[in-house]
Amino acid sequence: MSTLKDFNLVIRNQNTQAYLVDVLGEKKDGFVANLTTLVANDRNLQQCEPTTLMYAAMTATALDLPLDKNLGQAYVIPFKNGKAGNTEAQFQIGWKGLVTLAQRSGTIRLLNATDVREGELKKRNLLTGQIVIEPVEDREKKPIVGYAAYVMLSNGFEKTVYMSKEEVEAHAKRYSQTYRSSNQYTRNASKWTTDFDAMALKTVLKQLINKWVPKDTKMNIALQADQSIQREYGDYHYADNDKEQAVSKLADLAAGNVDDVTAEEEETDTDTNTDSDEGTES
Repeated sequence: MSTLKDFNLVIRNQNTQAYLVDVLGEKKDGFVANLTTLVANDRNLQQCEPTTLMYAAMTATALDLPLDKNLGQAYVIPFKNGKAGNTEAQFQIGWKGLVTLAQRSGTIRLLNATDVREGELKKRNLLTGQIVIEPVEDREKKPIVGYAAYVMLSNGFEKTVYMSKEEVEAHAKRYSQTYRSSNQYTRNASKWTTDFDAMALKTVLKQLINKWVPKDTKMNIALQADQSIQREYGDYHYADNDKEQAVSKLADLAAGNVDDVTAEEEETDTDTNTDSDEGTES
C-alpha cells in the first residue's frame, strides 16, 4: 500500500520535476501545488500508486478542468485493484466537465441536462426522436421520473436524449459491477449509490455528446480517458481486463459507441467508486 510519503518522494523527484516541466511547461508549479494539496487532504488518494495519481491529474490539467469536488468538473478516484493487490488512481470527468468542454468547442449554441419530474414529459416519439418536456408547478416537490440532455449546435441542429429513471436504474445495474454487487459495502461505495442524479445526468450527456455533437481533440481525450487508469501518461487501461478493454474502448470510440463500454474492475468485492456511466439513446 502506498503512503503520502511515497507520493511526496515521487512528486519531488528531480526526474519527475523535469518531466512535468517538459509536459506542462509553466503550469508545472501550480499543478504540483494543487495535486500535493489534494492528496494530502484525502487518505484514500494517499493509498494510490503515485504515478497513477500524477497521470490522472495531468489529464485534468490538459483538459483545463479543476480537480475540485465542489465544482464537479473532474475527479481523481481511488480504484482498488483486487488482482494486483494495490490501489490506483482513476480519472473521471463530471457531467459539468462535459458541458464545459462542449461549450469551449465553439460548435455549441445551447447545451443543458436536467432531471424530469412527474408530469413534465409530454411527448416521446421513438421513431422521430422528438421529446417534449414542460415544467410543472412546484416541480421540486414532484418525484424524479427521468433525465434529459439537450443540445443546439451553431448551425441550428437540435437534439434531445431522454432516459426514464427505470431505464437509468437498469443501465446502472447492467454496467456498474459495484452498484449491482451483493456486497453491501461495495454497493454503498458506488457513485451510483452516493450520487445517482449526477451519474444519471452524465449518462444522458455522454450519450448526447458522443452521438450528436462534433467533438474536438479535448473532448475525444476526455471520453477516452474517462474512468481509465494510466500507468504511463496517455496509455489508458480500463478495469481488470486491461488490454482487451482498452482496445475495445478505442474501437468503440472510433465507431461512436464509447457509451456502450464499461470501465469496471471484475473484483467487485474490493472495488470503490469504479462506475460506468454510459447511456442508451431514446
